[in-house]
Amino acid sequence: MKKIGKYLLTTSLLGLAVLGLVACSTTKGQSGNANGVKVGILQYMEHDSLTAAREGFEAEMADNGYKEGEKLTLDYQNAQGDQANLQTISEQLASNNDLILAIATPAAQSLATASTDTPVLFTAVTDPLSADLVESIKKPGGLLTGTSDQTPIDKQVQLLGQAVPNAKIVGILYNTSERNSEVQVETAQPLLEKAGYEVVLKGISNTNEVQDAVTSLMKDVDAVFIPTDNTVASTMTMIGELSVSNKVPVIGGSTDMVDEGGLLTYGTNYEALGRQTAKMALKILEGAEPAEMAVEYPETVSLHVNEEMAKKLGIDTSKLIVKD
Repeated sequence: MKKIGKYLLTTSLLGLAVLGLVACSTTKGQSGNANGVKVGILQYMEHDSLTAAREGFEAEMADNGYKEGEKLTLDYQNAQGDQANLQTISEQLASNNDLILAIATPAAQSLATASTDTPVLFTAVTDPLSADLVESIKKPGGLLTGTSDQTPIDKQVQLLGQAVPNAKIVGILYNTSERNSEVQVETAQPLLEKAGYEVVLKGISNTNEVQDAVTSLMKDVDAVFIPTDNTVASTMTMIGELSVSNKVPVIGGSTDMVDEGGLLTYGTNYEALGRQTAKMALKILEGAEPAEMAVEYPETVSLHVNEEMAKKLGIDTSKLIVKD
């Protein structure tokens, strides 16, 4: 990997001459070890799934000898869902690190335009191809590769039918400006219609619109499907409260979304996904080229039920079965 090699070579040539400068560094995680690796992290916004992916990444790196402050310097930045912040942060991270982790599609897209020679790993990205992050899944062909959080929506539709057998109308709530959400809606809508449901789409553009959108939607539907949408996921606690008051269950895209207010999912464990991404990072640090590393899909996908929510909604989930 060119950038890491250049960094290590410079360190070895300068030796003791730069030791004083390194000791004075105030970079996050720096502890005076000039032989460490610098990793930047750009998280699109704050919500449990994305945070779990980051924490899983950091934990796996530490388990493999890259503990922050020793062999690893981390520069963590959160754009707080603000598109205007992404480009500035991306340029900063691309120029100051040996490897960058992009968490969520908007973060990865921003870094793709900012990085010229710094490898970028992404995670919590549903469809890297439609997001124009890679040339192909098997051979990304550039500086970017990583892990997709794509979940089997057909299994989620199947479980919806078991949990809410009398449902006839299903609403889909999503952010119309998130490509990862659009991809899932394009998959979910025909699957729901094939299963016999009438589908009502409800699009939002920011978190301020979620409450009114959900309140309106739940008046007309028997259940709500929410993909792994970053904007909506950050408001799941509120959605859970509306779910209970309206007696309308929510099928969430991820386990974290279900924990925050959904009924159930057959979805991705984001902490495990972060660890999976870190294993790819370790390969890159050992010399692997991102262009040749296939995008990976979640290794840990499972049925996840919020039993407390099920009890509040009066839904029996004890006999749910995921069929092949």
